[in-house]
Amino acid sequence: MAPFLFAGINMAHIDIIIGSTLGAAEYVAEHLAEQLQAQQHSTELHYQPDLSRLLASRGADTLWLIVTSTHGAGQVPDNLQPFTQDLAKSQPKLHDLHYAVVALGDSNYDTFCAGGRQVDQLLEQNGAQKIGDRLEIDVTQHDLPEDAADIWFAEWSQNLS
Repeated sequence: MAPFLFAGINMAHIDIIIGSTLGAAEYVAEHLAEQLQAQQHSTELHYQPDLSRLLASRGADTLWLIVTSTHGAGQVPDNLQPFTQDLAKSQPKLHDLHYAVVALGDSNYDTFCAGGRQVDQLLEQNGAQKIGDRLEIDVTQHDLPEDAADIWFAEWSQNLS
């Protein structure tokens, strides 16, 4: 995949949309924000994401990075449910939006990373353009999910330059 240049510059604004129940996705999101800032990208963390606000504020150099765990029987966490419900209901045209997904889950369940897969599918259905592959972190295999995110980030971030 060729690198994606945001508005012809080497910096992007990344809205990091977080879905977290127990905090692991939140920690991964904050860690990735630090990594992005170290590369001179601007970031904003959205712990209670509001779809209409995010749509209104996005620019040509904006990327959405969704970092979410899976809750219950395969749903996104409670704090992300209004965002995904609005996305499914309003079906905005997102052809000019670029995004990436980091999903956390427990492979002992058949709903492993279903929350992240759901958001990925919703964005794709609305025409958004995925940058790189979705990362699925099995929390049973990593003491610190941030370590798995670091490995993914080293390759994925090359798409931003």
